[in-house]
Amino acid sequence: MGRIRFRGRDRIEHGDAGETLAVELLRRCGVRVVERNFRCRQGEIDLVCLDGDTLVFVEVRRRSSDRYGTGIQAVTDAKTAQVARVAEAYLSARQPKASRCRFDVVGITADHVQWLPDAFRAD
Repeated sequence: MGRIRFRGRDRIEHGDAGETLAVELLRRCGVRVVERNFRCRQGEIDLVCLDGDTLVFVEVRRRSSDRYGTGIQAVTDAKTAQVARVAEAYLSARQPKASRCRFDVVGITADHVQWLPDAFRAD
């Protein structure tokens, strides 16, 4: 079976559907979504949320199958570094009142959604 490739608008819709699944999971777990798709010069953060008094930056990765790894495995060191840079820009621009921050990943592989709280640290 060949690899499914999403291009152009299909790719955006595939990603948006993944973010919607992530939002639904996080809300069911009591996490409040503050902002979707925060963009700045350094890049983009898929979701910014509040979990109690903790500000959570969430990277969402969706894969149609696990043939090349899961959605969680698709988050590379380069991506975590970029998310950390964008989070710094977010904190500077929005100046939220949260007492702590953390980085989570929501991986979607086929129809399996997995949430990994505190997935990485910004160093």
